[in-house]
Amino acid sequence: MPHFGLMDENALGLVQGPLMRAKLHIRGGRRRLRQGKISLGIITLYDALISAMQWYTANPEHTMNFQAGEGEDLRDDRKVFEILTRSGVLDGSFDYDAFNEVVEKSLYEDMSSYDYADMLKGCESVMTQLGVMPFDETELPPEDPRTV
Repeated sequence: MPHFGLMDENALGLVQGPLMRAKLHIRGGRRRLRQGKISLGIITLYDALISAMQWYTANPEHTMNFQAGEGEDLRDDRKVFEILTRSGVLDGSFDYDAFNEVVEKSLYEDMSSYDYADMLKGCESVMTQLGVMPFDETELPPEDPRTV
């Protein structure tokens, strides 16, 4: 994964760790897509999305922006996406279930002919709504080409 060796999630903590991981995976996912490593790029962007939602829900500055009901599990990414959409943090234009299907497919099938443009645009829209994007890539640790 694009964050291996570039960050210490434990040292960064429950808020800054997922944010840095999301940014590194956005950068790495885009690079993998450009390189034609479509399946890896999709999986990397999925990790970025999950990390971004973890950051958002762990950040004390955001607790007033979303309302989780009693018993709603914030460890369930589908549920977190639903809560963020229901709360108006996300506008609902991104089809999480369709994205999840593409992610599942990319785990087992060659996706080299998949047109990822709309999927990437949707992921970037969610990242912008969450406040992860835009960000200055020069503030990130340099990429390690050995991370696939």
